[in-house]
Amino acid sequence: MRTLVCVPTYQEAANVDRFLRAVRAAAPQTDILVCDDNSPDGTGELAEKAAAELGRVDVLHRPGKEGLGAAYREGFRWGLDQGYEVIIQMDCDFSHDPAMIPTLLDAVGDGVDCAIGSRYVPGGSTPGWPLHRRLLSRYGNRYTAGVLRLGIKDATGGFRAYRATTLETIDIDSTRANGYAFQSEVALRMVQAGLRLEEIPITFVDREYGTSKMSVKIMAESMARVTTWGVRSRLSGRGTPAS
Repeated sequence: MRTLVCVPTYQEAANVDRFLRAVRAAAPQTDILVCDDNSPDGTGELAEKAAAELGRVDVLHRPGKEGLGAAYREGFRWGLDQGYEVIIQMDCDFSHDPAMIPTLLDAVGDGVDCAIGSRYVPGGSTPGWPLHRRLLSRYGNRYTAGVLRLGIKDATGGFRAYRATTLETIDIDSTRANGYAFQSEVALRMVQAGLRLEEIPITFVDREYGTSKMSVKIMAESMARVTTWGVRSRLSGRGTPAS
């Protein structure tokens, strides 16, 4: 399967070169697309230098920071237009282990429409997290899955392998969320489309270098969107996200 790893970056100068090399070592058959939001620390330029050495790495230089969803929409569309059969999304900060890429690909090869790297199925873990963060994340996921009736444990996780047909089926270009709610919106659309999803246990670790983009404000915005979608779903009987 012709595979693309799509990774959004902003202020990841301390990680991007190591990340690209780690992906190439773990999954040498995959190509890589870096979607950089005009990082002022030179992340995009460092990615270009690594690309020149490694080969089969492309860099999309976006005009500015528009959010996770916007970066993924552009990256996914680029990959679909290039004819990739599988597109993997993951973070650049090593919270997602590149060594797990082959495992996700195996699941897609076995017939699933999307393999989800999950922290909350047996075998998944979040080592080093303080109790308040564990509770916030776990119960935030339970709330999201319950309100949207998703039937999955990790609705907000960002380590996924999609079949290209999955992204076309859910009309990825029409998704609207730009923050971390993007993950929940895509999960909702996949469930509504009746696609086959499989959660693969992963170990999610905190970044060593750089600064996390997550904040209480971002999480609150995500929960507000999820609540709106859930209400619409119950009122309409389906409730595809619209805003």
